[in-house]
Amino acid sequence: MCGFVAILSQQGQADRKKALRMSAKIRHRGPDWSGVYSDGKAVLAHERLAIVDPLSGGQPLFSADGKKVLAVNGEIYNHQDIRRQFAGRYEFQTGSDCEVILALYEEYGTDFIDRLNGIFAFVLYDSENDSWLIARDHMGVIPLYIGYDKDGTVYAASELKALEGQCDRYEPFAPGCYLYSQSNNCQLSTINCQLTRWYQRDWFQYDDMQWSTSDEKEAVQMVKEGLMAAVKRQLMSDVPYGVLLSGGLDSSVVSAIAKLYAAKRIETGDKHDAWWPQLHSFAVGLKGAPDLAKAKEVADHIGTIHHEVNYTIQEGIDAIRDVIYYIETYDVTTVRASTPMYLLARVIRSMGIKMVLSGEGADEIFGGYLYFHKAPDSKAFHEETVRKLGKLYMYDCLRANKSLMAWGIEGRVPFLDKEFMDIAMRLDPQLKMCGKKTGMITITGSELCSPEHLRSARTEFEIEKKIVREAFADMLPESVAWRQKEQFSDGVGYSWIDTLKKITSEAVTDEQMAHTAERFPINPPLNKEEYYYRTIFEEHFPSASAARSVNQEASVACSTSVALEWDANFKNMNDPSGRAVKDVHEQAY
Repeated sequence: MCGFVAILSQQGQADRKKALRMSAKIRHRGPDWSGVYSDGKAVLAHERLAIVDPLSGGQPLFSADGKKVLAVNGEIYNHQDIRRQFAGRYEFQTGSDCEVILALYEEYGTDFIDRLNGIFAFVLYDSENDSWLIARDHMGVIPLYIGYDKDGTVYAASELKALEGQCDRYEPFAPGCYLYSQSNNCQLSTINCQLTRWYQRDWFQYDDMQWSTSDEKEAVQMVKEGLMAAVKRQLMSDVPYGVLLSGGLDSSVVSAIAKLYAAKRIETGDKHDAWWPQLHSFAVGLKGAPDLAKAKEVADHIGTIHHEVNYTIQEGIDAIRDVIYYIETYDVTTVRASTPMYLLARVIRSMGIKMVLSGEGADEIFGGYLYFHKAPDSKAFHEETVRKLGKLYMYDCLRANKSLMAWGIEGRVPFLDKEFMDIAMRLDPQLKMCGKKTGMITITGSELCSPEHLRSARTEFEIEKKIVREAFADMLPESVAWRQKEQFSDGVGYSWIDTLKKITSEAVTDEQMAHTAERFPINPPLNKEEYYYRTIFEEHFPSASAARSVNQEASVACSTSVALEWDANFKNMNDPSGRAVKDVHEQAY
C-alpha cells in the first residue's frame, strides 16, 4: 500500500517539480521511501509503504528494457501464481508483488486486469509508444482520483488533496474500470475520456442469474472454505501485521481465521515459521462501549495478543478537523466511524505494525445492516446488496483505507476478495434474507445478551448474516457468533454519536440551515451535523471538484435511498445509525 501522483502530458511539458510538490501532500501514505520517473512527457512520483519485498521493491517499477514504467498503490495476492506462469518468459527485476502487472501488460495489452486478484490502483506509462494505462481494483478498495487540464494534461493521484488546486477539475476514478490513452474512448484534445469497465459479473443482474446453490448446508460450506482461503492469501506480508477486532461478527471471523494461519509463512507454502508469529488484535472505544467487552471475549477465545484502546469524547471531537482532512469526505456516517479508527491507527503504528486485516464488506455482501430486515423479497434484497457494493468506494472502503493510511498502515479486507465475492454473491439470496418468522421479538435487559437468550431469539426471526454465523460459529464464542449487528460508529459507544449530534446541533443555527443551499449550492447539507462537517471540509478543499467528489443521499442505518421505500417508517428519515431501525435494533431510539 502506497501513494502516487502521475502527470501525463500531450504537450511534453509534464512538470517534475509540480509532481513532487503534489506527492509530498500524500507522503503519510508512504513514509518508507520516495521514487520518481520523469521524461518530459510523463512524471510518476511514488511514496512507498513497504509491505512486500522491502529491500528491492521500490517504485516506480520498470520493465527489463526500461521502456515501461509502473506506479502502483496496492497488493496483488496471486502474484506468485502469475510469476510461475511467466517463468522463463519474463525477466522480473524485483520481488515486488506488483511487478506482475508489467509482465501481464507486455503479454496481453490492456486485456489482463481481471487476471489480478488484489486491491490496487496504478498508472502504467509505455514510453515506447507514448501511451498510458490507468486502472482501479474491482471494488475501489484503493482510492484513486483523476484530473484534467484544458491543454490535455491528465493527472492521477491516490488522494484528492494532491490534485486540489493543481488542475482544472478532478473526480473519483470509478472502481472496476480502466482508462487507456490510445483507446477510442479517450480524446485528450477535448478532455473527453470515457472509462472502460473491466470488472463484469453475472451476479450484477438478478434476472440473469442461475444461483450456484439454494441449499443452506452447501452454502455454509462454500462460504467457510472461500473466506478461509481469502484470509490466508491476504496474510502475505514481510512486515509485522495485526487484526482489527471490534467484537462484531465480521472482524471476529477474520481474526479467528487469521489466527489459524499466523504461525506459518504464507509466501513459502506453510513450510516455514512466520517471521512475526504472534498475532496482535486491536479494539477501540469509549470506556464501557458495547464492542470492547465482546472484542476481549473473542481475543481470549482465539488466543490473540489483545490491545484495547480507549479514547474520550473530547479527544474524538478534537481530532475531527484532522480526520476530515485525511479521509476527504463530509459524509456523516464516515466521519463518525473514521474518528475512532484514525485514533486507533496511531496507536497501532506506534507498535511497529504496518498492515491489518479488517471485516469491511460483509454487511454489503450478506445484507448485514439492520434495515435489510425490511427487504420485501429476495430480488429487492439482492439488488440492494449490489447497489451497496457499488457505493463502497465512497464509504467503508474510503474510511478503512484513509483512516489507516493517515498513519501509514495498510488495511486489507478479505470479505471483498475478488474470488470470495464470486462465491458469496452467486448464492441464492433467499439464503441470506433476514427478518420475521413468527413475529418480531422484543429484547430487553443488558446489551450483552446471554447465549440462552440468543438461542431463543434465533427461533423467532432469521438473524442477519446467518450463513456467515453458521459457517464460523464453531470458531467463536456463542454470544459473539449470534450477536446482533452493531454499526462501528455505534459500537464504539452510543454516547459518541449522541454527543456529536448535540454539539453540531448547537454549533449550527436554524438561520444557517435555512440558507444552506446558498452557502453550499453543490450537495446542500441535509442536517446540522453534515453542515458542521461540510464547513471543515470546505476549509481544507474549497473547489467545486472536491464538493462533487462526495456522494450524498438520504439513508437509514446505512441504506441506499432506494431501500427507504421498504418501510413506511423510513419516510422522511435520514439517520445513518443502526439504532434508527425500530423494532429491530435492541437499543433502538
